[in-house]
Amino acid sequence: MMPARAAAAPPPLTEPVEDYLKAIYELETRFGAAATSDVAHALEVAPASVTGMIRRLAAQGFLDHVPYRGVQLTALGRRAALRTIRRHRVLETYLTRVLGYPWDRVHDEAERLEHAASDDLIERMATALGHPTADPHGAPIPTAEGDVDERTHRTLADLAVGERARMVRVSDKDPSLLRYLAEIALQPGAEITLVARAPFDGPITLRIGAGEPVVGPNLAAQVLVESMTVSPSASDHRAAVAGATNVAAGAAGARAVTPVVDGEVAAPARPRSRKPSR
Repeated sequence: MMPARAAAAPPPLTEPVEDYLKAIYELETRFGAAATSDVAHALEVAPASVTGMIRRLAAQGFLDHVPYRGVQLTALGRRAALRTIRRHRVLETYLTRVLGYPWDRVHDEAERLEHAASDDLIERMATALGHPTADPHGAPIPTAEGDVDERTHRTLADLAVGERARMVRVSDKDPSLLRYLAEIALQPGAEITLVARAPFDGPITLRIGAGEPVVGPNLAAQVLVESMTVSPSASDHRAAVAGATNVAAGAAGARAVTPVVDGEVAAPARPRSRKPSR
C-alpha cells in the first residue's frame, strides 16, 4: 500500500528556486540566517543575482528578512526546501542500494534528477527502500510530512585522545574525499578510537578495526561522530545509517571498504560556505 502523501505540499517550483531554498536552508541551519554573500558563494552566482532572487522569494512568501544578518525561510519556504532535500537523499539511497552506484558518485546524479522526479516517484522509491531515515552518507532524510532529524554532532577533531566514537555522517560533495575515507574504513557506523594527536594542529592517529590510519585535522573536522554511549532514540538513526552503508559497501565492488555526510560542519568561526550538500 502506498503511503499517503503529505497534505498542503508546496506548488511546483522552478529548478533555480528549489536550489535557492535548499541553499538557504543549509546556511540557516548552520548560522541561523543566510547572508547574501554566502548564498552567492554556495550557488556560484553573482551577488546581484542573489539579491534579485531573494527579493522575489520574499515577495512570494518563502523568505523573511533578518536585519543585519540576511534571510530566513518562512514555514512555506522550509517545507519547499525539505521537499527538495528529501528527493535528493531518497534518490541517493535508491541509486546506491538498488542500482549499485558507488557512494562517491550519487550526489551529482541526484542533483540532476531531483528537479525532475515527481513526489509520487519519490514516495514509491522510499516505499521500495523500506522508508530509510538516512542516506548513504549519513544525512537524515526528511519525511514526506516535512519532519527531519536536525540534531547536532561533534566532529572527529573534537575527540580527546583515547576517546571512542562512532562515525555518523560526512558531506556528499567531494568524491575524492569519499573515496579516501572508504580506503581507510572511515564510514558511517565505523567505530573509532583516537589514539594520538600531534601538537600544533598536527596529524591525528585513529584506530578503526585493525588499522591505524593517520588523518589531518582539516579532514577530521569534516567527519561527524557520536559518542559510543548513545540514547535509545539516537540508536535508531545510527542503525539506519549503518544499513545504508552496508548496501553502499556492496556497490563498491572490489574495494576493501566503502562509503562513509550533510554533513556540513558548523565551525566556531563563520567560514566561507561551499555549495550545500543536497
